Amino acid sequence: MSDYRRNEFLGFGTCAPSNFVPDFLYRQLFFPPVKTENGSPFSAPYGLRKIEAQLLKEGFNVLTVTPDHLASYIRDAKVLGIHVMDPFGLGPASSTLAAILKKEPFLAVHFRKLLESREVREAKKRGLKIVVGGPGVWQLSYRPYFVEKCGIDCVIQGEAETIVGKIFKAALDGQPLPSDYEVSVDETPKLDEIPNIVNAAVNGLVEIGRGCCRGCKFCSVTLRPLRWFPLEKILQEVDVNLERGGGNKSIILHEDDVMLYGSKTTSPDEEKLLKLHEAVVPKAGGIAWSHCSLAAIAAKPKLFTQVAEIIRQKQRWWGVEIGLETGSPQLAAKIMPAKAHPFKAEEWPEVVRTGMALMHDNMLVPACTLIVGTPEETEDDLVKTMEMMDDVKDCRSLIVPLFFVPMGRLKDEDWFKENKMTKIHEELLIKCIEHDFRWLNSLIDMSFAESWKALAIKPFYKLFASTAKFKIKRAGINAKL
Repeated sequence: MSDYRRNEFLGFGTCAPSNFVPDFLYRQLFFPPVKTENGSPFSAPYGLRKIEAQLLKEGFNVLTVTPDHLASYIRDAKVLGIHVMDPFGLGPASSTLAAILKKEPFLAVHFRKLLESREVREAKKRGLKIVVGGPGVWQLSYRPYFVEKCGIDCVIQGEAETIVGKIFKAALDGQPLPSDYEVSVDETPKLDEIPNIVNAAVNGLVEIGRGCCRGCKFCSVTLRPLRWFPLEKILQEVDVNLERGGGNKSIILHEDDVMLYGSKTTSPDEEKLLKLHEAVVPKAGGIAWSHCSLAAIAAKPKLFTQVAEIIRQKQRWWGVEIGLETGSPQLAAKIMPAKAHPFKAEEWPEVVRTGMALMHDNMLVPACTLIVGTPEETEDDLVKTMEMMDDVKDCRSLIVPLFFVPMGRLKDEDWFKENKMTKIHEELLIKCIEHDFRWLNSLIDMSFAESWKALAIKPFYKLFASTAKFKIKRAGINAKL
């Protein structure tokens, strides 16, 4: 549980394995422990805060604590709820780094240590029930022996607000629990069934909606119904984050396409998007987006520029995660035909060029993903992806290649493993390395320029980048760094 030094980009450091930096130093750089009061964190993962709010609403005696302080509270607990994002490192970023570096990612190590800790094992002997939820629970089906060995009693898959109360009540009453509970469509919470958080989320994250209308085959988010939260509900959670976040004054607007806030189509709703930012920006000390689409930016360049002007009244830049996925219009048409809407899938490379240029000009810095090894991928698709990277080389960004992981409507496909890599896959990875190191030092300068504390720690990240560059060259990777 960390706020990643209040820089969400640094959270990707948890996806890496133990490496050339001592573990204790790496943790301090990328995922230091959150600030706590008597073991209770000032901020916690947003999904955990939603479940906390729902259980409190239903009258349960519930307390959120950090894993580091669990021993102080678990003796009196009847049920332990655990939120997981990537418990075994099987997510795209973690599995890619683990495959290349041949080691277990930090987040997988920490999850295993938590479940195997003495305090949890002793509590299980006393009858403690363990319930696990969160975006990463799908991974537990790949590790049934771990679930059994560590005594995980119930895994909840899906949006749990409407059913978590009955699961916890059954656990408290000593009733049998379903080992795997998948929330049905009928049980998916409606807007009025989703409680507001009552304590702050990590880095001031606030949901502005749930679901996605683009229907990409490789994504599980598109399987959920699309719902946009009213502005009043969003502002209430903004206030909770600012008032109870332990000094954090930044807000992250979270949805899979922030540019589409309030829209019923794949084209932005100008009035609602501007009202959202005009209401949130004056309250916050800084703002970021969790995700947005290049197509929505490219569709309304003037609107995007207006939003950027509102945000940049208070800050020089802001960040977001973007899915590039492929530079091939043919592959885009097969696996993500609506990702380019309101443009055609065949126009995807031009959408990427336009959207990336607009972000660069307006100081929105994206962490971009590419998917390597999707079903039906051809050598020509990879060539077109590398051509796309040449087109955006002057756009301020990080571009990360991720091995295909079977999710969404492609969950029955095969994983892409490092032993399937071809020469052209290696060339694509090298091109990503070259792109990222081209921009890395300037991004570090931008990220650590707002306070004396940031300036004091910045040299350590510069040293880490220099050491990584040295290790890459020493490994014989023929990248121009």
